[in-house]
Amino acid sequence: MVVKEGNVVVVDYEGRFESGEIFDSSKHGDHSHPLEFEVSAGNVISGFDRGVLDMEKGEEKEIVIEPDDAYGNVNKSLYKEIPRESLQLDQDPEEDMGLLIATPDGKQFPTKIVEVSDKTITIDLNHPLAGKTLIFKIKIIEIKG
Repeated sequence: MVVKEGNVVVVDYEGRFESGEIFDSSKHGDHSHPLEFEVSAGNVISGFDRGVLDMEKGEEKEIVIEPDDAYGNVNKSLYKEIPRESLQLDQDPEEDMGLLIATPDGKQFPTKIVEVSDKTITIDLNHPLAGKTLIFKIKIIEIKG
């Protein structure tokens, strides 16, 4: 049986950047947490979704996913300038410093400071992986209907 649209698959994966740095893996230490998703349902990035098509149970391969098929390119319109005093930081803000921003509904998401001035801070609201080429080693563990 090969993977087709609509199948639910279970995969082991390792994601890394072009530099070789691993940014995510289904194997954390001694524990394995395979990823399960419905193919072509939009639950994973499109390049990963297409990458598993036509694979067979037990098959392994490496896929290279360009930004357009991953988290997109960096969108400068998602750089937002905010008043410095609106942030309550435990330390002085610096460029490339990560921040967690809370939304009105209480959810938090990561951002990065891209510019600091005396009165304002500019943060990048793009996904942290935007603009990056991603390389995944994947192995099909199971194919369901």
